Amino acid sequence: MVQHLVGAALLLGSGLVAGVFFAVAISVLPALAAMTPDRYLHAHRLLGKGYHPTMPILVNATLLADIALAVLAPSAAVRAMLIVSAVGIVVVEAVSHLCNVPLNKLAGRTDADSVPADWHDPRPLWRRWHMVRTGAALAVLILNSFAIALGS
Repeated sequence: MVQHLVGAALLLGSGLVAGVFFAVAISVLPALAAMTPDRYLHAHRLLGKGYHPTMPILVNATLLADIALAVLAPSAAVRAMLIVSAVGIVVVEAVSHLCNVPLNKLAGRTDADSVPADWHDPRPLWRRWHMVRTGAALAVLILNSFAIALGS
């Protein structure tokens, strides 16, 4: 029973993380890329408020569920998938904290009403790192789905 509840939480967490990142990749990023620097900086501040602390909590809960299910796994194959998935969600966390968050802070420190002439636009680099973590999040969702299906 506990294993089924943790499995449901795992699918919910990994699905939400992958879904949010996918939505940002296909809708939010193109919109932000089309904006002038001042409009982008205003929008960036507004968008960031909705993601913290929700996304870090979801990512960490997914990691904990992956670890818990790996311990309870009924077979070596399922355990291996859950361990690889846990590594994948750590990649999501690492890219977020080491790459995207510093770029967010840089954008947050820039005065949107007085963008410097030599301003270095973080959007292309932020997008590349976001696509890395989106790919990792989608792989985590796929692995978790297979692990739950095989472990049931």
